[in-house]
Amino acid sequence: MHKQIFLNIAVDNLERSKAFFAKLGFTFEPRFTDQNAACMIVGENIFTMLLTKPFFSTFTSKPLSDPSTSTEALICLSCDSRAEVDDLVAKAVAAGGTAPRKPQDYGFMYGHGFEDPDGHIWELAFMDPNVPMPERPAESATPAAN
Repeated sequence: MHKQIFLNIAVDNLERSKAFFAKLGFTFEPRFTDQNAACMIVGENIFTMLLTKPFFSTFTSKPLSDPSTSTEALICLSCDSRAEVDDLVAKAVAAGGTAPRKPQDYGFMYGHGFEDPDGHIWELAFMDPNVPMPERPAESATPAAN
């Protein structure tokens, strides 16, 4: 099994992105941070590489998407409480991000999110272990026709 996760995202202004995420409480691994990239520590073995667009482009032959106008991915982080979800969204908005939608409460799961200054969507979710998940409807016994 894999030991670490590195999520790579392209950013317009590396210093702006580092300042934004620092205001949310994230720190950076200096060994993997320079003028082209910043290694943001998300969890014990989870990292987000904030890469300048020219540097990011060296890793792919495909054109970069503009996260302010199209969705390239939904990045979801787990939180320990509803309060932590709301606190991180408030910090993100205060630091220059946006919260494009209202919180979603499903009883067993509470979620909200924000967009960073580049438009990347960061979802935040708290799964309440004391609330049972709703039962899924039974699948049809008849297979789909081919």
